[in-house]
Amino acid sequence: MSDSSHRTPSELSTWTFDWGAIKWHVTPETIKNATSTLGEVIITPGKGHDRHNHPDADEVLYFIEGQGTQTVGDEPAFDVKAGDAVWIPRGTEHSTFNTGWGPLRIIATYTPGGAEKPLRDLPDFKELNPGELPSWTAGQPA
Repeated sequence: MSDSSHRTPSELSTWTFDWGAIKWHVTPETIKNATSTLGEVIITPGKGHDRHNHPDADEVLYFIEGQGTQTVGDEPAFDVKAGDAVWIPRGTEHSTFNTGWGPLRIIATYTPGGAEKPLRDLPDFKELNPGELPSWTAGQPA
């Protein structure tokens, strides 16, 4: 855990999955006294993550690059693109898919923080050390 409130991407580990990667910039586990989580998510073209929920945290997604589709609860899937924001109430099933040819980049937050911890238990989870770059093959981190 760090006492510093300033983090650079080169200091952070990278979490990879079959669908993309995440760098968690702020978490209660890594920054002393942090009560929320903030990370940058990259979803590779043609990929996305299955519907899931965070029982104890609200999530906000802010799309910074690319285009995709989003589901939230029982609403029909809707298109998302750079500049869009989506609020997902705690316990609500949701998913995100990249429908473009380039990366879909998202800033994701959890309030309260900590909802990122269960991602470590996913079968395709891999953690890369700070400074270690994922190798991307056929649109997937390897």
